[in-house]
Amino acid sequence: MRSTLKADRTRWIQLALGLLAMMAISSPQYVWTLFIHSFRTATGSSLPAIQVTFSLLIVLQTWLAPAQGWLVQRFGPKLLIALGAALSGLGWVLAARVTSLAGLYATYGLLCGIGTGIVYIGTIGLMVRWFPDRRGLATGIVAAGYGIGAILTTLPIDAMIKSSGHQATLTRFGTILGAVGVLAAFCLRPPRPGAAVEAAAPARAVLTGRECSPKGMLKTPVFWLMFAMMAMMSTCGLMVISQFASFTKDFGVAGVMVFGVAALPLAVTVDCVANGLTRPFFGWISDRIGRENTMGTAFILEAAAVSLMLVFRQNAPALVALSGLVLFCWGEIYSLFPSTLTDTFGVRNGTTNYGFLYMAAGVGSVLGGPLAAWLRVATGSWLPVFGVVITMDLATGLLALFVLKPMRTAWCHGQPSHLFPGRKPCPLPLEP
Repeated sequence: MRSTLKADRTRWIQLALGLLAMMAISSPQYVWTLFIHSFRTATGSSLPAIQVTFSLLIVLQTWLAPAQGWLVQRFGPKLLIALGAALSGLGWVLAARVTSLAGLYATYGLLCGIGTGIVYIGTIGLMVRWFPDRRGLATGIVAAGYGIGAILTTLPIDAMIKSSGHQATLTRFGTILGAVGVLAAFCLRPPRPGAAVEAAAPARAVLTGRECSPKGMLKTPVFWLMFAMMAMMSTCGLMVISQFASFTKDFGVAGVMVFGVAALPLAVTVDCVANGLTRPFFGWISDRIGRENTMGTAFILEAAAVSLMLVFRQNAPALVALSGLVLFCWGEIYSLFPSTLTDTFGVRNGTTNYGFLYMAAGVGSVLGGPLAAWLRVATGSWLPVFGVVITMDLATGLLALFVLKPMRTAWCHGQPSHLFPGRKPCPLPLEP
Protein backbone atom coordinates (compact mmCIF):
# COMPACT_ATOMS: atom_id res chain seq x y z
CA MET A 1 0.00 0.00 0.00
CA ARG A 2 2.80 2.40 0.95
CA SER A 3 4.69 1.75 -2.29
CA THR A 4 1.50 2.29 -4.30
CA LEU A 5 0.86 5.63 -2.61
CA LYS A 6 4.45 6.69 -3.23
CA ALA A 7 4.24 5.71 -6.91
CA ASP A 8 0.98 7.63 -7.29
CA ARG A 9 2.44 10.73 -5.63
CA THR A 10 5.52 10.52 -7.85
CA ARG A 11 3.55 10.49 -11.07
CA TRP A 12 1.49 13.53 -10.07
CA ILE A 13 4.74 15.37 -9.31
CA GLN A 14 5.98 14.34 -12.76
CA LEU A 15 2.75 15.68 -14.27
CA ALA A 16 3.26 19.04 -12.53
CA LEU A 17 6.84 19.21 -13.83
CA GLY A 18 5.64 18.36 -17.35
CA LEU A 19 3.04 21.13 -17.10
CA LEU A 20 5.75 23.59 -16.07
CA ALA A 21 8.00 22.56 -18.97
CA MET A 22 5.14 23.07 -21.44
CA MET A 23 4.31 26.48 -19.99
CA ALA A 24 7.94 27.52 -20.43
CA ILE A 25 7.93 26.92 -24.20
CA SER A 26 4.50 28.29 -25.15
CA SER A 27 5.38 31.97 -25.62
CA PRO A 28 7.32 31.80 -28.93
CA GLN A 29 4.13 30.72 -30.72
CA TYR A 30 1.45 32.61 -28.85
CA VAL A 31 3.09 36.02 -28.35
CA TRP A 32 4.71 36.19 -31.80
CA THR A 33 2.29 38.88 -32.89
CA LEU A 34 3.65 41.26 -30.21
CA PHE A 35 7.11 41.27 -31.84
CA ILE A 36 6.14 41.65 -35.50
CA HIS A 37 6.45 45.45 -35.65
CA SER A 38 9.81 45.41 -33.84
CA PHE A 39 11.21 42.74 -36.16
CA ARG A 40 10.03 44.64 -39.23
CA THR A 41 11.87 47.74 -37.99
CA ALA A 42 15.01 45.82 -37.00
CA THR A 43 15.31 43.96 -40.32
CA GLY A 44 13.71 46.51 -42.64
CA SER A 45 11.57 43.73 -44.13
CA SER A 46 8.00 43.46 -45.36
CA LEU A 47 5.22 41.87 -43.33
CA PRO A 48 4.95 38.74 -45.54
CA ALA A 49 8.70 38.15 -45.26
CA ILE A 50 8.55 38.51 -41.47
CA GLN A 51 5.57 36.12 -41.23
CA VAL A 52 7.65 33.38 -42.85
CA THR A 53 9.36 33.12 -39.45
CA PHE A 54 6.11 32.05 -37.81
CA SER A 55 5.38 29.52 -40.55
CA LEU A 56 8.88 28.11 -40.13
CA LEU A 57 8.34 27.82 -36.38
CA ILE A 58 5.11 25.83 -36.80
CA VAL A 59 6.38 23.60 -39.60
CA LEU A 60 9.55 22.65 -37.72
CA GLN A 61 7.60 22.10 -34.52
CA THR A 62 5.17 19.67 -36.13
CA TRP A 63 6.78 18.11 -39.19
CA LEU A 64 10.01 17.18 -37.42
CA ALA A 65 8.01 15.52 -34.64
CA PRO A 66 8.80 11.89 -35.63
CA ALA A 67 12.55 12.55 -35.52
CA GLN A 68 12.17 14.51 -32.29
CA GLY A 69 10.16 11.69 -30.74
CA TRP A 70 12.79 9.14 -31.77
CA LEU A 71 15.55 11.23 -30.19
CA VAL A 72 13.59 11.48 -26.93
CA GLN A 73 13.18 7.70 -26.84
CA ARG A 74 16.83 7.13 -27.79
CA PHE A 75 18.48 9.53 -25.33
CA GLY A 76 15.80 9.86 -22.65
CA PRO A 77 13.25 12.57 -21.83
CA LYS A 78 15.36 14.38 -19.24
CA LEU A 79 18.23 15.24 -21.58
CA LEU A 80 16.16 15.94 -24.70
CA ILE A 81 13.43 18.01 -23.01
CA ALA A 82 16.14 20.08 -21.27
CA LEU A 83 17.85 20.57 -24.64
CA GLY A 84 14.56 21.59 -26.25
CA ALA A 85 13.82 24.14 -23.52
CA ALA A 86 17.35 25.53 -23.83
CA LEU A 87 17.04 25.87 -27.62
CA SER A 88 13.69 27.63 -27.28
CA GLY A 89 15.10 30.16 -24.79
CA LEU A 90 18.30 30.58 -26.79
CA GLY A 91 16.26 31.29 -29.92
CA TRP A 92 14.71 34.30 -28.19
CA VAL A 93 17.99 35.56 -26.74
CA LEU A 94 19.72 35.42 -30.13
CA ALA A 95 16.70 36.87 -31.96
CA ALA A 96 17.02 39.99 -29.80
CA ARG A 97 20.10 41.04 -31.78
CA VAL A 98 19.17 40.05 -35.34
CA THR A 99 19.18 42.66 -38.09
CA SER A 100 18.46 40.40 -41.07
CA LEU A 101 15.75 38.04 -42.20
CA ALA A 102 18.20 35.14 -42.33
CA GLY A 103 19.12 35.76 -38.71
CA LEU A 104 15.47 35.91 -37.67
CA TYR A 105 14.66 32.67 -39.51
CA ALA A 106 17.67 30.91 -37.93
CA THR A 107 16.90 32.03 -34.37
CA TYR A 108 13.19 32.57 -33.78
CA GLY A 109 12.15 30.18 -36.55
CA LEU A 110 14.72 27.37 -36.48
CA LEU A 111 15.87 27.21 -32.85
CA CYS A 112 12.47 27.93 -31.29
CA GLY A 113 10.70 25.60 -33.73
CA ILE A 114 13.00 22.66 -33.02
CA GLY A 115 13.14 23.39 -29.29
CA THR A 116 9.41 23.71 -28.69
CA GLY A 117 8.75 20.61 -30.79
CA ILE A 118 11.12 18.46 -28.71
CA VAL A 119 9.58 19.63 -25.43
CA TYR A 120 6.00 19.18 -26.66
CA ILE A 121 6.45 15.68 -28.08
CA GLY A 122 8.72 14.55 -25.25
CA THR A 123 6.38 15.72 -22.50
CA ILE A 124 3.26 14.19 -24.05
CA GLY A 125 5.12 10.92 -24.64
CA LEU A 126 6.29 10.80 -21.04
CA MET A 127 2.87 11.51 -19.50
CA VAL A 128 1.09 8.73 -21.39
CA ARG A 129 3.60 6.34 -19.84
CA TRP A 130 3.02 7.59 -16.30
CA PHE A 131 -0.80 7.53 -16.56
CA PRO A 132 -2.04 4.36 -18.30
CA ASP A 133 -5.37 4.76 -16.49
CA ARG A 134 -5.79 8.52 -16.99
CA ARG A 135 -4.08 9.20 -20.30
CA GLY A 136 -6.78 11.59 -21.49
CA LEU A 137 -6.60 13.70 -18.34
CA ALA A 138 -2.80 13.69 -18.13
CA THR A 139 -2.19 14.64 -21.76
CA GLY A 140 -4.95 17.24 -21.49
CA ILE A 141 -3.31 18.90 -18.49
CA VAL A 142 0.15 19.21 -20.06
CA ALA A 143 -1.31 20.23 -23.44
CA ALA A 144 -3.29 22.94 -21.64
CA GLY A 145 -0.02 24.18 -20.19
CA TYR A 146 1.10 25.10 -23.69
CA GLY A 147 -1.61 27.76 -23.74
CA ILE A 148 -1.63 28.69 -20.05
CA GLY A 149 2.00 29.76 -20.15
CA ALA A 150 1.25 32.29 -22.85
CA ILE A 151 -1.72 33.68 -20.92
CA LEU A 152 0.62 34.38 -17.98
CA THR A 153 3.37 35.99 -20.09
CA THR A 154 1.44 38.00 -22.68
CA LEU A 155 0.73 41.08 -20.57
CA PRO A 156 4.20 41.31 -18.95
CA ILE A 157 5.90 40.87 -22.34
CA ASP A 158 3.66 43.47 -23.95
CA ALA A 159 4.37 45.94 -21.13
CA MET A 160 8.12 45.39 -21.27
CA ILE A 161 8.26 45.82 -25.05
CA LYS A 162 6.59 49.21 -24.64
CA SER A 163 8.86 50.27 -21.77
CA SER A 164 12.22 48.69 -22.63
CA GLY A 165 12.05 47.58 -26.24
CA HIS A 166 11.96 44.16 -27.87
CA GLN A 167 15.67 43.40 -27.40
CA ALA A 168 15.62 43.58 -23.61
CA THR A 169 12.30 41.73 -23.53
CA LEU A 170 13.49 38.83 -25.66
CA THR A 171 16.74 38.55 -23.73
CA ARG A 172 15.14 38.58 -20.30
CA PHE A 173 12.19 36.34 -21.02
CA GLY A 174 14.24 34.00 -23.20
CA THR A 175 16.68 33.51 -20.33
CA ILE A 176 13.98 33.07 -17.67
CA LEU A 177 11.72 30.75 -19.66
CA GLY A 178 14.65 28.69 -20.94
CA ALA A 179 15.99 28.27 -17.40
CA VAL A 180 12.58 27.28 -16.02
CA GLY A 181 12.13 24.68 -18.76
CA VAL A 182 15.61 23.22 -18.24
CA LEU A 183 15.17 22.99 -14.46
CA ALA A 184 11.80 21.27 -14.85
CA ALA A 185 13.25 18.86 -17.41
CA PHE A 186 16.13 17.82 -15.15
CA CYS A 187 13.55 16.61 -12.61
CA LEU A 188 11.60 14.54 -15.14
CA ARG A 189 12.13 10.80 -15.47
CA PRO A 190 10.32 7.85 -17.02
CA PRO A 191 8.52 5.43 -14.70
CA ARG A 192 10.47 2.40 -13.57
CA PRO A 193 9.09 -0.90 -14.90
CA GLY A 194 5.71 -1.55 -13.32
CA ALA A 195 5.55 1.74 -11.40
CA ALA A 196 2.86 3.32 -13.57
CA VAL A 197 0.70 0.19 -13.44
CA GLU A 198 1.23 -0.05 -9.69
CA ALA A 199 -0.03 3.50 -9.22
CA ALA A 200 -2.94 3.14 -11.62
CA ALA A 201 -6.54 3.29 -10.47
CA PRO A 202 -9.07 0.65 -11.58
CA ALA A 203 -9.44 0.34 -15.35
CA ARG A 204 -11.68 2.84 -17.12
CA ALA A 205 -13.85 2.42 -20.21
CA VAL A 206 -10.83 2.63 -22.49
CA LEU A 207 -9.98 0.21 -25.27
CA THR A 208 -6.30 -0.81 -25.31
CA GLY A 209 -4.28 -2.60 -27.96
CA ARG A 210 -0.78 -4.02 -28.34
CA GLU A 211 2.72 -2.62 -28.52
CA CYS A 212 3.59 -1.61 -32.07
CA SER A 213 6.67 -0.10 -33.70
CA PRO A 214 6.41 3.05 -35.83
CA LYS A 215 7.03 0.95 -38.96
CA GLY A 216 4.24 -1.44 -38.04
CA MET A 217 1.89 1.38 -37.06
CA LEU A 218 2.37 3.17 -40.38
CA LYS A 219 1.13 0.06 -42.18
CA THR A 220 -2.23 0.07 -40.39
CA PRO A 221 -5.47 1.71 -41.63
CA VAL A 222 -6.25 2.61 -38.00
CA PHE A 223 -3.34 5.03 -37.86
CA TRP A 224 -4.11 6.67 -41.18
CA LEU A 225 -7.75 7.11 -40.23
CA MET A 226 -6.67 8.89 -37.02
CA PHE A 227 -4.18 10.98 -39.04
CA ALA A 228 -6.92 12.05 -41.47
CA MET A 229 -9.32 12.85 -38.64
CA MET A 230 -6.77 14.93 -36.74
CA ALA A 231 -5.77 16.77 -39.93
CA MET A 232 -9.44 17.53 -40.66
CA MET A 233 -10.11 18.82 -37.15
CA SER A 234 -6.89 20.85 -37.08
CA THR A 235 -7.73 22.39 -40.44
CA CYS A 236 -11.33 23.34 -39.68
CA GLY A 237 -10.44 24.75 -36.25
CA LEU A 238 -7.67 26.91 -37.69
CA MET A 239 -9.98 28.07 -40.49
CA VAL A 240 -12.06 29.73 -37.75
CA ILE A 241 -9.22 30.88 -35.49
CA SER A 242 -7.02 32.38 -38.23
CA GLN A 243 -9.85 34.40 -39.79
CA PHE A 244 -11.82 35.29 -36.66
CA ALA A 245 -10.76 38.94 -36.65
CA SER A 246 -11.54 39.27 -40.35
CA PHE A 247 -15.03 37.87 -40.31
CA THR A 248 -16.08 39.64 -37.11
CA LYS A 249 -15.08 42.91 -38.78
CA ASP A 250 -17.01 41.98 -41.93
CA PHE A 251 -20.03 41.10 -39.79
CA GLY A 252 -19.77 44.52 -38.11
CA VAL A 253 -19.42 43.26 -34.54
CA ALA A 254 -15.64 43.44 -33.85
CA GLY A 255 -15.87 46.82 -32.13
CA VAL A 256 -19.26 46.37 -30.44
CA MET A 257 -18.93 46.70 -26.66
CA VAL A 258 -19.77 43.61 -24.59
CA PHE A 259 -19.53 44.04 -20.81
CA GLY A 260 -17.48 47.18 -21.39
CA VAL A 261 -14.96 45.50 -23.71
CA ALA A 262 -14.86 45.38 -27.50
CA ALA A 263 -16.23 42.07 -28.80
CA LEU A 264 -13.08 41.02 -30.69
CA PRO A 265 -10.49 41.19 -27.87
CA LEU A 266 -13.06 39.80 -25.41
CA ALA A 267 -13.73 36.84 -27.70
CA VAL A 268 -10.00 36.18 -28.14
CA THR A 269 -9.55 36.10 -24.35
CA VAL A 270 -12.54 33.79 -23.86
CA ASP A 271 -11.26 31.55 -26.64
CA CYS A 272 -7.82 31.21 -25.04
CA VAL A 273 -9.34 30.18 -21.72
CA ALA A 274 -11.75 27.74 -23.38
CA ASN A 275 -8.99 26.27 -25.53
CA GLY A 276 -6.98 25.52 -22.39
CA LEU A 277 -9.79 24.18 -20.20
CA THR A 278 -11.15 21.79 -22.82
CA ARG A 279 -8.01 19.66 -23.00
CA PRO A 280 -8.06 18.21 -19.46
CA PHE A 281 -11.89 18.28 -19.34
CA PHE A 282 -12.57 16.16 -22.42
CA GLY A 283 -9.47 14.08 -21.67
CA TRP A 284 -10.99 13.26 -18.27
CA ILE A 285 -14.35 12.49 -19.90
CA SER A 286 -12.69 10.17 -22.41
CA ASP A 287 -11.08 8.18 -19.59
CA ARG A 288 -14.61 7.36 -18.44
CA ILE A 289 -16.82 6.99 -21.50
CA GLY A 290 -14.23 6.04 -24.12
CA ARG A 291 -12.18 7.98 -26.67
CA GLU A 292 -14.44 7.66 -29.71
CA ASN A 293 -17.61 8.49 -27.78
CA THR A 294 -15.94 11.65 -26.51
CA MET A 295 -14.64 12.57 -29.97
CA GLY A 296 -18.07 12.13 -31.53
CA THR A 297 -19.73 14.24 -28.84
CA ALA A 298 -17.18 17.07 -29.00
CA PHE A 299 -16.87 17.24 -32.79
CA ILE A 300 -20.61 17.20 -33.45
CA LEU A 301 -21.13 19.79 -30.70
CA GLU A 302 -18.54 21.96 -32.44
CA ALA A 303 -20.48 21.69 -35.69
CA ALA A 304 -23.60 22.86 -33.84
CA ALA A 305 -21.70 25.77 -32.25
CA VAL A 306 -20.28 26.91 -35.62
CA SER A 307 -23.79 26.70 -37.13
CA LEU A 308 -25.14 28.91 -34.34
CA MET A 309 -22.25 31.36 -34.86
CA LEU A 310 -23.43 31.72 -38.43
CA VAL A 311 -27.03 32.26 -37.36
CA PHE A 312 -26.11 34.85 -34.71
CA ARG A 313 -23.20 36.41 -36.60
CA GLN A 314 -24.46 39.97 -36.07
CA ASN A 315 -25.16 39.50 -32.36
CA ALA A 316 -21.93 40.43 -30.56
CA PRO A 317 -22.61 38.82 -27.13
CA ALA A 318 -23.78 35.60 -28.77
CA LEU A 319 -20.75 35.55 -31.08
CA VAL A 320 -18.38 35.93 -28.12
CA ALA A 321 -20.04 33.08 -26.21
CA LEU A 322 -20.29 30.80 -29.23
CA SER A 323 -16.69 31.38 -30.28
CA GLY A 324 -15.68 30.18 -26.81
CA LEU A 325 -17.85 27.08 -27.26
CA VAL A 326 -16.26 26.40 -30.65
CA LEU A 327 -12.76 26.51 -29.14
CA PHE A 328 -13.94 24.43 -26.17
CA CYS A 329 -15.06 21.72 -28.58
CA TRP A 330 -11.90 21.96 -30.71
CA GLY A 331 -8.83 22.18 -28.45
CA GLU A 332 -9.41 18.71 -26.98
CA ILE A 333 -7.92 17.14 -30.13
CA TYR A 334 -4.55 17.66 -28.43
CA SER A 335 -5.53 15.35 -25.57
CA LEU A 336 -7.85 12.86 -27.29
CA PHE A 337 -5.65 11.91 -30.24
CA PRO A 338 -2.38 11.24 -28.35
CA SER A 339 -4.18 9.20 -25.70
CA THR A 340 -6.12 7.24 -28.35
CA LEU A 341 -2.94 6.55 -30.30
CA THR A 342 -1.09 5.29 -27.23
CA ASP A 343 -4.07 3.16 -26.16
CA THR A 344 -3.99 1.57 -29.60
CA PHE A 345 -0.28 1.12 -30.32
CA GLY A 346 1.27 0.97 -26.85
CA VAL A 347 3.73 3.02 -24.81
CA ARG A 348 7.04 1.43 -25.78
CA ASN A 349 7.29 3.53 -28.95
CA GLY A 350 4.62 6.00 -27.91
CA THR A 351 6.69 9.17 -28.24
CA THR A 352 7.90 8.39 -31.76
CA ASN A 353 4.47 7.12 -32.78
CA TYR A 354 2.79 10.32 -31.64
CA GLY A 355 5.41 12.29 -33.54
CA PHE A 356 4.02 10.84 -36.76
CA LEU A 357 0.43 11.62 -35.76
CA TYR A 358 1.34 15.13 -34.62
CA MET A 359 2.34 15.92 -38.21
CA ALA A 360 -1.42 16.07 -38.88
CA ALA A 361 -1.53 19.24 -36.78
CA GLY A 362 1.10 20.65 -39.13
CA VAL A 363 -1.15 19.85 -42.08
CA GLY A 364 -3.90 21.87 -40.45
CA SER A 365 -1.60 24.79 -39.71
CA VAL A 366 -0.56 24.94 -43.36
CA LEU A 367 -4.06 24.51 -44.84
CA GLY A 368 -6.42 26.17 -42.36
CA GLY A 369 -5.76 29.89 -42.76
CA PRO A 370 -4.97 29.90 -46.51
CA LEU A 371 -7.98 27.70 -47.35
CA ALA A 372 -10.38 29.97 -45.45
CA ALA A 373 -8.88 33.09 -47.07
CA TRP A 374 -9.04 31.53 -50.56
CA LEU A 375 -12.70 30.55 -50.14
CA ARG A 376 -13.56 34.06 -48.94
CA VAL A 377 -11.83 35.70 -51.93
CA ALA A 378 -13.14 33.16 -54.47
CA THR A 379 -16.78 33.38 -53.35
CA GLY A 380 -16.95 36.87 -51.84
CA SER A 381 -18.61 35.45 -48.72
CA TRP A 382 -17.77 33.79 -45.42
CA LEU A 383 -20.70 31.36 -45.75
CA PRO A 384 -18.74 28.73 -47.74
CA VAL A 385 -15.98 28.86 -45.10
CA PHE A 386 -18.49 28.09 -42.34
CA GLY A 387 -20.05 25.41 -44.52
CA VAL A 388 -16.72 23.61 -44.98
CA VAL A 389 -15.97 23.81 -41.24
CA ILE A 390 -19.39 22.42 -40.27
CA THR A 391 -19.11 19.62 -42.82
CA MET A 392 -15.66 18.55 -41.63
CA ASP A 393 -16.74 18.69 -37.97
CA LEU A 394 -19.75 16.47 -38.63
CA ALA A 395 -17.79 14.09 -40.85
CA THR A 396 -15.03 13.64 -38.28
CA GLY A 397 -17.51 13.09 -35.46
CA LEU A 398 -19.32 10.42 -37.45
CA LEU A 399 -16.03 8.80 -38.45
CA ALA A 400 -15.10 8.56 -34.76
CA LEU A 401 -18.35 6.85 -33.81
CA PHE A 402 -19.02 4.61 -36.79
CA VAL A 403 -15.63 3.89 -38.39
CA LEU A 404 -12.80 4.43 -35.92
CA LYS A 405 -14.61 2.76 -33.03
CA PRO A 406 -15.34 -0.61 -34.73
CA MET A 407 -11.97 -0.56 -36.51
CA ARG A 408 -10.07 0.02 -33.27
CA THR A 409 -12.17 -2.56 -31.45
CA ALA A 410 -11.21 -5.19 -34.01
CA TRP A 411 -7.56 -4.13 -33.88
CA CYS A 412 -7.33 -4.18 -30.08
CA HIS A 413 -9.03 -7.57 -29.89
CA GLY A 414 -6.53 -9.01 -32.34
CA GLN A 415 -9.04 -9.50 -35.15
CA PRO A 416 -9.02 -8.21 -38.75
CA SER A 417 -11.48 -5.37 -39.21
CA HIS A 418 -14.43 -6.07 -41.50
CA LEU A 419 -13.62 -2.71 -43.09
CA PHE A 420 -10.07 -3.80 -43.89
CA PRO A 421 -10.01 -7.60 -43.96
CA GLY A 422 -6.71 -9.39 -43.78
CA ARG A 423 -4.99 -6.82 -41.56
CA LYS A 424 -3.21 -8.41 -38.63
CA PRO A 425 -2.25 -6.68 -35.37
CA CYS A 426 1.33 -6.08 -34.33
CA PRO A 427 2.74 -9.05 -32.44
CA LEU A 428 3.16 -8.78 -28.72
CA PRO A 429 6.74 -7.80 -27.90
CA LEU A 430 8.96 -9.80 -25.61
CA GLU A 431 8.97 -8.54 -22.05
CA PRO A 432 12.16 -6.62 -21.11
